[in-house]
Amino acid sequence: MEWEPPPEGGDRVLRHKDRIARMTLEEKIQLCSGASTWTTKAMPQHGIPSLFLADGPHGLRKQVSEQGDHLGIHASQPATCFPTASAVASTWDLDLVREMGEALGKEAVQQGINVLLGPGVNMKRNPLCGRNFEYFSEDPYLAGKMAAAWIQGVQSQGVGVSLKHFALNNQELHRMSTDVLVDERALREYYLPAFEIAVQEAQPTTIMCAYNKVEGTYCSDHRRLLTEILREEWGFDGVVVTDWGAMNDRVAAFRAGCDLEMPGSKGRFDEQVRQAVQRGELDEAAIDACVDRILTLIERTTGADPAALPPDLYERHHQLARKVAAAGAVLLKNDGPLLPLAPDASVAVIGELARTPRYQGAGSSQVVPTRLESLLDGVRQYVPAVPFAPGYTLKDEPNEALVEEAVRLARRVETVILCIGLTPAYEGEGFDRPHMRLPVNQVALVEALARVTQRMVVVLVGGAAVEMPWADQVQAILHMQLAGQAGGLAAADLLFGKENPSGKLAETYP
Repeated sequence: MEWEPPPEGGDRVLRHKDRIARMTLEEKIQLCSGASTWTTKAMPQHGIPSLFLADGPHGLRKQVSEQGDHLGIHASQPATCFPTASAVASTWDLDLVREMGEALGKEAVQQGINVLLGPGVNMKRNPLCGRNFEYFSEDPYLAGKMAAAWIQGVQSQGVGVSLKHFALNNQELHRMSTDVLVDERALREYYLPAFEIAVQEAQPTTIMCAYNKVEGTYCSDHRRLLTEILREEWGFDGVVVTDWGAMNDRVAAFRAGCDLEMPGSKGRFDEQVRQAVQRGELDEAAIDACVDRILTLIERTTGADPAALPPDLYERHHQLARKVAAAGAVLLKNDGPLLPLAPDASVAVIGELARTPRYQGAGSSQVVPTRLESLLDGVRQYVPAVPFAPGYTLKDEPNEALVEEAVRLARRVETVILCIGLTPAYEGEGFDRPHMRLPVNQVALVEALARVTQRMVVVLVGGAAVEMPWADQVQAILHMQLAGQAGGLAAADLLFGKENPSGKLAETYP
């Protein structure tokens, strides 16, 4: 039996009534739970295909091996790594964000992905949240508008999205057990508006519920959030999917309006649900409604044709990633003005992060890029023989020999391009930062170089706000954030005046 969507129109609540009537209770329960880390269950006897869901917000992370994981541990297929949401928000350019979404949607079609797990619109209540790079802004209006444009772009290609993490998942520390206590005004004015804007302007195909509790109830079980607010107030008609492993009580989740458990529990909850129906504790109609929404998701996300895509798709998207990275860069300081630099300038590049780029965050959003160009690569396109010194290691350990080498190099040139920023150990999924400082070995290098040069531009990388007590010791600061696989080229374009740094911060810096 092949998949045949029902005719348009009719009862929106149960458009697939005939198909659902042919399914047993056990089959309906099974359909509402994933088959593997990334796939939903197929039911050939009913013509129901499987869907493939994959991370993430700034690039695809399609894992195809049996060692799938939701933390970015095992390898995935190469895909364009665009700048992270924190950098994208600094463009303040909805058309560009929509174009980026279209590119992500096209790559999803090319790789056979039905639902892309993003965007994230949790508020940056705490600047130390380790996952802030994956969220747009501390401002709910900006975050909501950016998310809506991103969703519109992806879904224009026939690919679904998953707006996340609903709701109040504003820290990584203890994210699976935190109970968020929030007053109604803060909830409505700050924590929910980004979701509301994205839902009402873009109608995402799915929304991902968070790990945490809200007022004592896990988000997957929270009827007020998932049904009363999301569906009844905002008009959301898509699927609610759990964050990976976030299911708490499957019976309560069905009652709340949580449709799809991922990555699935291998039937652990099936008997519990069946008995609840038989005892009259759970109305089978609640399960039918979840099945109907999953069938609607299938019809919305299975019609795209990869054969229609251009053969140079990834080259085009690399250039788009370069464009987005340049648009999101923020010029925090430019005394003199020091920038732009002349192509024949006497310059040196210093900083290990210029050679070993930090271009994305760690965790579930981690992408294997189709190519990667560092800041050093980018500067060499303008100054082919530019000298380089690492200046520090990425292990946050002092190294006087590296500092001395960098100081000697700085004395030989007119202008120093110094690349510093947060390393992967400082921010990522699953933990929060203990402070807002840069690694001490990098700060020591800035101070040492400032004693021998009066022409230093800092290229700052990282996905969250940092303290900059050294700002008065340098002449220019170009903040690239986490700029994706083409961020090094974009930074060089900005340093040498090919592009103009027009980005504006989307969150508060001290």
